Amino acid sequence: MNQHHFSRRTFLHGLGVSMALPWMESLRVWGDETNSSKVASQAPIRLCVTFSGNGFHSKEWWAKGEGRNMELGQVLQPLADFREKLVFVRGLYHEEARKGNIHSSQTGNMLSGAPIASGGEIRSGTSFDQVIAQTYGRSTKVPSMVLACETSNPSVHKNYSMLYSSHISWSSPTTPTPLELYPALAFDRLFKDASSPEDKSVLDAVLADAQDLRRKISTGDKQKLDEYLDSVREIETRIANAGKRGELQGWRPTLDKPNMARPADGIPQDIAEHMRLMIDILVLGFQTDTTRVATLKLNNDHSALRFPNLASVEQPGHGIDYMIHHLLSHSDKTDWLKVNQFFMEQLAYMAWKLDAIQEGPRTLLDNTMLMHCSSMMAGALHNNDQLPVILLGGAGGQLKGGRVLDYTGKSDRQLSRLFLSMMDQFNVRLKTFGDARTRLEEV
Repeated sequence: MNQHHFSRRTFLHGLGVSMALPWMESLRVWGDETNSSKVASQAPIRLCVTFSGNGFHSKEWWAKGEGRNMELGQVLQPLADFREKLVFVRGLYHEEARKGNIHSSQTGNMLSGAPIASGGEIRSGTSFDQVIAQTYGRSTKVPSMVLACETSNPSVHKNYSMLYSSHISWSSPTTPTPLELYPALAFDRLFKDASSPEDKSVLDAVLADAQDLRRKISTGDKQKLDEYLDSVREIETRIANAGKRGELQGWRPTLDKPNMARPADGIPQDIAEHMRLMIDILVLGFQTDTTRVATLKLNNDHSALRFPNLASVEQPGHGIDYMIHHLLSHSDKTDWLKVNQFFMEQLAYMAWKLDAIQEGPRTLLDNTMLMHCSSMMAGALHNNDQLPVILLGGAGGQLKGGRVLDYTGKSDRQLSRLFLSMMDQFNVRLKTFGDARTRLEEV
């Protein structure tokens, strides 16, 4: 693990505001100021875990072959351009998740493999993203970002708390990491100090410092700085417009229009915009090295999201908002496949964003280990004897893409073996994790 240190050169400053800079050749952005070397330090590795609930189409989640010739099932088609940076993992699962009920006990230990408590007790295990955040993540302003696009569910389902099905990141066995659903607050956490006024533009606050910096960097870095500042301005504008569109996500309200004025700085009411705005903020957090660890829960297991933005095949002339996500998952109809592909389109959007950012000889995607997972293989079957898992990115050159890793029919199929191997990439080396005692040598 690179031991990166903070310095005044790492940030742009303004009144009550700190904005971390992207990687630049002219500056040792992640380097130690006391180091006399003129060579910029290597960009750090980032971890991102994304999750979508209720599994996928039972016949269309598959991959075979390798490299650019890898063939993908219809669910994964949106990721076709990234098949050479994709690792399809088949056959791993959590034994503890097969005990108890469906949904809650299948999700509450998604990133830990720990036993789940039933009844009124809330107990799982510290998730591997938070294990990384508590060590590797301390090098950044924000040790980890835990983002979501659907609120948590506090009810109980078949003797298990639905909080399990609403959280994949756990700071301790009894503490699910708080979710951030509001783009404005996620953005503020990246850039604003506690004392900053809420209505102050982050970009406006640091413009003077940015102009001073431009005089000290190379021509290429000036262009990179300008592109970065433009992206910050775009996100600020989109946050200001959040919630002004007409589509509604989640449960369908009983009124066509709200009967009260919508609060400022709310959640976008278009689920596609909400997801992409969260992705943009996540990428910005990685790009600025404000955080190196992030999870994004696109929806819950047992999800209530609806998708009026997607044209229905089953009900021509309508959007896919006639049924909530959870109930839709109980079939393998074409509309379910379209929803699956919609989630993969968000992952592809993130990959494109990451891959467009150059960090020395690699892209930000090359310096990221991105895992997407779900709590079951197929919603129609609620089966979790093997779980859908893919990896994207290069982990700083340590992860080779364009492969299918198939563990079906083998012993030691613990998904936590993958987590042990992933933690190794961040110099977090544990002897055991969850029910795993050995690593996956292929990762």
